[in-house]
Amino acid sequence: MSTVIPPRADKPPHADKPVGTPRAVTPMPTSARPRPSNVTLKVTMALTGTVFALFVLVHMIGNLKVYTGPGHFDDYAHWLRTLLEPLLPYEGMLWIFRAVLALCLVLHVGASFILIGRAHKAKGRFRRKGMSIKRLPATLMPYTGLVLLVFIVFHILDLTTGTRPAASDHFVSTTETSSHAYHNLVESLQRWPVAAFYILVMVLLGTHLVHGLWSVVNDLGATGHRTRRLGALVALVVAAAVMIGNISIPIAVLAGLVS
Repeated sequence: MSTVIPPRADKPPHADKPVGTPRAVTPMPTSARPRPSNVTLKVTMALTGTVFALFVLVHMIGNLKVYTGPGHFDDYAHWLRTLLEPLLPYEGMLWIFRAVLALCLVLHVGASFILIGRAHKAKGRFRRKGMSIKRLPATLMPYTGLVLLVFIVFHILDLTTGTRPAASDHFVSTTETSSHAYHNLVESLQRWPVAAFYILVMVLLGTHLVHGLWSVVNDLGATGHRTRRLGALVALVVAAAVMIGNISIPIAVLAGLVS
C-alpha cells in the first residue's frame, strides 16, 4: 500500500503557476538638452573668432603703413572711407565692415558667456588644482577677452570719434576730403600711459589669438595629426605677427622714429 505525501502547508498557492512576463519599466524623465547646443556655440565662436583674427591681421598690416610717412598713411585711411564709391556712399563699405564685426562680437561674447556658465554649473563646487603652464592661455581666455573688449571701446573713442579724455587734446576730425589719421595716431601714442596700455593689450591679444586659433582647429573637427600641428603653427605665426607688428608702433612713436 503506497503512502500519499500531502502537499506542504507552507508552500505558496501560486508556486506552481508559471511566472508571467514582467511589466515594462517606464524610463525616468530626463532633462531636455540645452539650446543652443555646446557644439553650435563652439562652432559659432570658431567662425566669429576666425573673422576677428583675419581682421586684426589685416588691420595690423594697414597700421604698418605708418612707417611710410603721413602722406601714405592718410591716403590709406581716406581710401577705406571711399572704398567702392560711387557704388556705395562715403564710408558705406566701412560701415558694412563695422556692422559685420559688431554682429560677430555679439555672437562671440554671447556664446562665450553661455559656455562659461554651463562649465561652472557642470563643475559645481569642485575646481581643478595644479594647472600646468600649458593651460594658462585657456584659463585666461575670459579675462583677456574682457580686456580686449575694454580696449576696443577705448580705441574707438580715441582714434575714431575723438572723444576726450580717451582722445588726445590735439585730435583732428576726419572730413570727406582729408584724413588726419597719422597725426591722431602719433598724438595719442606720445602719451606714455596710452602707449603702455596699447603694448599690454597687444601682448594679451597675442595670448588670446594663440589659444583661440588653436581652438578653431579643434572646434571645426580637425583630427589629423598633421592638420593639428599645422593649425598650431598657423596660430603661433599669426599671433606673433599681430603682436610684434602692433607693439612696434608705440615703441617707434615714443622713440621718435615716427613723429
